Amino acid sequence: MARATVILTLLGFLLICVTPSQTIKERYVDIYSFHINSTVTSRYAITVITSRVANRLNESKEVYFQVKIPKNAFISKFRMTIEGKMYDGVVKEKEEAQQQYSQAVSRGESAGMVSSVGRTLEEFKTSVTMAAFSKVTFELVYEELLQRQHGKYQLLINAQPMQPVADFKIDVYIEESPGISFMEVKGELNTNELVNAVTTSRAGDKAWVNFYPTREQQTECDVCGKNGLNGDLLIIYDVERPKPSGELKASDGYFVHYFAPTDVQRIPKNVVFVIDRSGSMSGRKIEQTRLAMLKILGDLAEDDYFGLIIFDSQVEVWKPKLRQATEINLELAKDFVRMIQVRGATDINAAVLKGVEMISKRPQERSASILILLTDGAPNTGVSDPTQIQANVKEAIGGKFPLYCLGFGFDVNFDFLNKMALENNGLARRIYEDSDADLQLQGFYESVATPLLTDVQLNYTGAVNLTQTRFSHYYNGSEIVVAGQITDNSLETFQTEIIAVSKNSKVTYQDSMFTKVLAGVLPQHENSIQRLWAYLTVKQLLEKEVALTGQEKETAWEEALNLSLKYQFVTPLTSMVVTKPQGEGTQVAHKPKEGEKSKQRQRSPTSDGRLNSHKSDCSGFGRTACRSSGYQRARMFLASRMSGSRPVHLSDGWMNSQVHRVSPTWQRSHHPLTAKARSSSKSRSSSPSVMKQRVHEASQLPPLTATLPVNDVRFLISAPGQPKPLCFDLPVASKLRLLMDTSSDFSMSGMLSSKGFKQIAVQYKTDHHLVLNTNDIHYYDGLNNVTFLWGQKPTNHETDGVAVILREDEMDVTMGTVRVVFFRHKKDGKKFLWPAVQQQPKNVNIQGILGKNNLKYEELPGSVIKIKDQEVKATWSTATDYRRSSAPVLGCWLVPYIFVLQGQHSDFIACRRCFKH
Repeated sequence: MARATVILTLLGFLLICVTPSQTIKERYVDIYSFHINSTVTSRYAITVITSRVANRLNESKEVYFQVKIPKNAFISKFRMTIEGKMYDGVVKEKEEAQQQYSQAVSRGESAGMVSSVGRTLEEFKTSVTMAAFSKVTFELVYEELLQRQHGKYQLLINAQPMQPVADFKIDVYIEESPGISFMEVKGELNTNELVNAVTTSRAGDKAWVNFYPTREQQTECDVCGKNGLNGDLLIIYDVERPKPSGELKASDGYFVHYFAPTDVQRIPKNVVFVIDRSGSMSGRKIEQTRLAMLKILGDLAEDDYFGLIIFDSQVEVWKPKLRQATEINLELAKDFVRMIQVRGATDINAAVLKGVEMISKRPQERSASILILLTDGAPNTGVSDPTQIQANVKEAIGGKFPLYCLGFGFDVNFDFLNKMALENNGLARRIYEDSDADLQLQGFYESVATPLLTDVQLNYTGAVNLTQTRFSHYYNGSEIVVAGQITDNSLETFQTEIIAVSKNSKVTYQDSMFTKVLAGVLPQHENSIQRLWAYLTVKQLLEKEVALTGQEKETAWEEALNLSLKYQFVTPLTSMVVTKPQGEGTQVAHKPKEGEKSKQRQRSPTSDGRLNSHKSDCSGFGRTACRSSGYQRARMFLASRMSGSRPVHLSDGWMNSQVHRVSPTWQRSHHPLTAKARSSSKSRSSSPSVMKQRVHEASQLPPLTATLPVNDVRFLISAPGQPKPLCFDLPVASKLRLLMDTSSDFSMSGMLSSKGFKQIAVQYKTDHHLVLNTNDIHYYDGLNNVTFLWGQKPTNHETDGVAVILREDEMDVTMGTVRVVFFRHKKDGKKFLWPAVQQQPKNVNIQGILGKNNLKYEELPGSVIKIKDQEVKATWSTATDYRRSSAPVLGCWLVPYIFVLQGQHSDFIACRRCFKH
């Protein structure tokens, strides 16, 4: 009997799929216990999900454990216990885990374990095969610091086991030593029939929420059915604030300080709204923007000053100077908003700089200035280089006020907006294209609508490794949180001082506390204040790193990585490797990048190369049906074989679902668009007619063809400021000029094989020659010949401005102003080399295949890529990045090499004598 598949989803969906001979009356896999335990100590929440499952059938079953957790949380533990044996997830550096991820992908396994679902949740998923009559326990732990927004904290627990469970419990314990000012429980799991299943209690500074539904309640409520519960539990609360100086906590050498004064007057604000009205904002987006702006204008206080800017390829201001929010001015501004019509392209640079100019002309004393940008796209006219725009805006603002960037939808260049906001003491937020987009815009504005303090500086005596201590603004309803380490253990009291500017004067707050041990720490975790400090430090370092460059960026990255590994946090820099029982392989959990689209149903390639969503043949077992895993894998395999392609999971955050990749044996032919499509950007717009023309031209591109570029090797180009790399294919058996800098007399050439380079030659000035092959390296420095062997002990050779460092399968070479790292890789039993240019001269004419690191391109609608005045239809594909030792698989825009290199293949052929030594 073929093995049937059972899919168990916890906090997601529980789907039990059986063969037609089985009936729904008998459940062969039973979740006999399902517990969620969340403990909140001083805003820091540690949540443990434990599910116990029994296979009551006399054959093996595959079970999927699938849970949803808040996006703001870090997973810190995962364990499967099978028949008394424990299988723990291990957190590793992402690059190290990437190899296991890529290997799993190459075997056709679903290696990605975490994906974004909706606005606020991420989904963790793994599976295991249960033997007959066996039991398995899944345990997942995640941690988060609850953020105060609009005067309250929210703890969200998602519970959707989709099967009635005999022992079903959700237990929440909250301890806030100043006292809890209010608490309420909301969500689908606290309505109608389920109200009696929820109990709440409070005693002093402690509170408990318990949710114990009976089997009957799990099937009879509004969000229930024969397949159990499906809903959220939302605990909302705030704390007492007896002291204006805030709340200090300390334990075991670490402290946390919460600062949220309420006894200060609001500061009048100077606010300028910069609104995108380009063609892509047409339809519901511009309608919702108008609705939101009308409401926001109505909420301005009379002592506020405001300005309105709308832009496309041109910038238009409502009034040249900021106007006071009087009743007459507000009505005139609302009339202006109602008349906003979409048109043209997107000149973000000019629009934002105009906003900076308007605010700068307004006196800053006794007021708080704010600049808010709303856009749904990327800059494509005027100054369109994101890096240059960021530099221009940063210089213009000069740290005087914050910039907040709102990215509407998923076509926006969110990385660009995020960096620009962080560089200017602000933040970026995504506005989801949905029926409540206007409410999202209003909600963001409300969070910054009432500034109470500016230029807030927090000082601590005897403390180091502090999180952020300087804040440009403090807004009503929010909270400033600072954590750090106390260096002087002999201190009996710990002191803090806060200096800020209020509406009328500079204010100072001071406080001190005895450094006593914090009570209530869970025994299975380290000190919660220490973990809070680590969590907050990593979060802020990841934000800070975005806006840094050079050594500062590297230092922030390394510090965040080290803390993530020490505290076993799954962050954007780390991954959790889960090794299953023998024969079932390995899975890797990555932290999804902000901006990934909501999770979609899995897709597989059909015989014609297109992607179709799976449709299920199972029915009657919940909202979603499924196939047996054997049939599913067989279908996937046959489809892949027929189309000559395979689905590839990407972990870099550009695509969250499977991506159709043309395999090395079947290639899509790429042709530039017609001359008609190569019109200048000045004449191009986002109007419907132009869009139709573009779609028509794109439809004329040839479909998948049976061309066999078996002799091609794929190259990647990652340029600074470009969100996604380009890739292109070159034929093998070529002797290529890789890099040439005539100003420093440096040249590098390579002999390309079917996997990579089998030999690379480097020449510097007249007497330095370096030749690398897959077995050894030969170097001549003008006097001596030196031979190195790959894999020998680490070696360092320096002479006359040249440094050669050999480490295992990596050689780091610096010659003058050029630095290249050579990696020796092995794939399918064959070894090959790959160079990674780490440093090269700027502002000089660099030639060669690898001399395009400063290449700038523009993404246009319809998967069109524009470089200079040329446009080409691109295909979203994947490539292995051999420029890194871990060789991760990255997503990339695949384009013809002629388009990227701006030359023919023959233009890059190197001389034969370059490879002699």
